[in-house]
Amino acid sequence: MSSTVLATPSLTNPTPSRRWSGLAVLVLAVTLVAVDATVLSLAIPSISETLRPSGTQLLWIGDAYSFVLAGLLVSMGALSDRIGRKKLLLVGSTAFGAASLLAAYAPGPGWLILARVLLGVAGATIMPSTLSLIRSLFPDDRERATAIGIWGAAAAAGAALGPVVGGVLLEHFWWGSVFLLNIPVLLLLLGFGAWLLPESRDPKPGRWDVLSVLLSLAGVIGVVYAVKEAAANGVTRWDVPLAGLVGAAALTVFVRRQLRLDTPLLDVRLFRDRRFTAAVLASLISLIGLSGVVFVTSQYLQLVRGYEPLQAGLAELPAFAGSVAGGLLTARLVRRTGARAALTFCLLAMGLGVGVLGWLQQDTTYLVLAASFLLVGTAEGVVYTLGADLVLSAAPADKAGAASAVSETAYELGTALGIALVGSVVGSLYASGLSVPQGADPAAAARAGESLGGAVEAAHGLPQALGEPLLASAKHAFVHGMNVAGIASAVLLIGAAAMAWRLLRGLSAPAAEPTEVRPAPEKVDA
Repeated sequence: MSSTVLATPSLTNPTPSRRWSGLAVLVLAVTLVAVDATVLSLAIPSISETLRPSGTQLLWIGDAYSFVLAGLLVSMGALSDRIGRKKLLLVGSTAFGAASLLAAYAPGPGWLILARVLLGVAGATIMPSTLSLIRSLFPDDRERATAIGIWGAAAAAGAALGPVVGGVLLEHFWWGSVFLLNIPVLLLLLGFGAWLLPESRDPKPGRWDVLSVLLSLAGVIGVVYAVKEAAANGVTRWDVPLAGLVGAAALTVFVRRQLRLDTPLLDVRLFRDRRFTAAVLASLISLIGLSGVVFVTSQYLQLVRGYEPLQAGLAELPAFAGSVAGGLLTARLVRRTGARAALTFCLLAMGLGVGVLGWLQQDTTYLVLAASFLLVGTAEGVVYTLGADLVLSAAPADKAGAASAVSETAYELGTALGIALVGSVVGSLYASGLSVPQGADPAAAARAGESLGGAVEAAHGLPQALGEPLLASAKHAFVHGMNVAGIASAVLLIGAAAMAWRLLRGLSAPAAEPTEVRPAPEKVDA
C-alpha cells in the first residue's frame, strides 16, 4: 500500500520529541473543538436574559454548531485526504477564529445562530485532520495506540471541560467571552502546527464529488431536524415529516452513489466490518447520553439549585476528570478484558450514571450528582477512545481522513442529537407541566412557558405573591422533564450495550492486542 505521508524533509522521519510535540498540537485542536460544543451550556441563562431568544432559537443556539459539524465531517475528511490534512487543519483553524469573533459580538439570536453555523463549518475541517495526522506522526503501532488514547482523552474530556471553562469566564465576564477564549488558543495552534506537523494526503485521491457533499449535508441535517422538531412539537407540522423524508432520501441516494463511484467520498463498505459499525454506533449513542446530561444539568444546577456559573462548572468537574482517566486507561482495560467486554461494560456504566437523573430532585445531595458525573465521564472516555481505535483498525491507511471523519461524525451527531432530543423532551414536559398563577401578566406567562430561564426572568418581574408560585411550578416541571429524559437516555444506552456485545462477537485480533492499530481492514467472522 502506498504511503500517505508526503512531508517536508525535516518531518519525513520525525524525532520522538517532534512526534509528541506534534501530538500536543493535535490535542489542543481537538480539545478546542470539543469544548466549543458544550461551553455554551452554562451561558444559556445569560444569553436568554441578554438576547431574549425564543425557546426554539435557544435550542438552535445550543445545537446548530454540532448539526453543521456532523453534516460536513465526512466531506471535510475526504477533502483532507485530497488537499492535505495539515493544510486543511490550518485553514480551518483560521476560519474558526473569525467565526469565534462573530459569535462573541453577535447582536441578536439570529446572528449567534449564524456564527455557530460558521463555527461548525470551520470545526469540520479540524476534527478529521487531527486523528489522521496521528497516523503520519506515529508509524509504530504501539506508540500510535498510546497517542490515540491521549487524543481520545482530550476529545472526550473537552465536552466535559466546556462547562467548567464557561463557568470560570462567566463569573467575571459576559457570555461572549466563551468564544474569545478561542483566539489565543488558535494562535498557538497555527504557529506550532505549521512548524511541527507533517503534511499527509492520499497519493491517489480521485476527485472530490460535490454532489456527494451536498447529499450528505442535506441528509444529516434533514433527518436530525425532523427528529428534533418531532420530539419538541410532534409530527403534525408539515415541515417535520417533509424534512425527515428529504433527509432519508438524500442519505439513501448518497449511499448508492458511493457504491458506484470509483473514488467515493465515504467508502460505505467499511460498515461491513462489524468492528467499524459497533464503534460508530457506540460513539453516537454514548454522546447522546453525555451531551444531554451536560445540557440539562447545567441548567438544573444554576436555575433550580441556584448555583453561580463558576460553582456550576466546578460541580461538573468530575465528568471532566473521569473523561481524562477513561481515555488514558482504555488500552490497559482492553488488554485485561478485551474490546468487546470493555465497550459493553462502559456503555452499561453510562446507562447507570445517566439513569441517576431519573431520581434527581431539587434538594438531592450533590454527592449523588458528582458520582453520576464521574461514572458517565469515565465510561465515555473509554467508549470514545476505544471507538476511535476500532475505526482506524478497520480502515485502509490511505483513507484515514474519511474514516476518522465517520468517527467524528458520530461524536458530533451524538452531541447534537443529545441536546436536541433531551432538550426537546425536557422542554415539552416542562411546558405541559408549568402552572401559571392567575393574575400573571400574559407576556410574562408566555415568556415563562418557553423555558426555565424565561420563567426565572418572568418571576423576578412579578409581585412576590405571583412570582414565587410561578418559579416553584417552573422548577418542578423542569425537574420532572429531566427525570423522564434521564430514564429514556439510560434505556437507550443499555440497548447500545446489547448492540455492541452482539456486533463484536468473535472479535479476535483487536481484542487480544488492542494496542495495535492495523492499517488494513479485517473482516470479523460471523
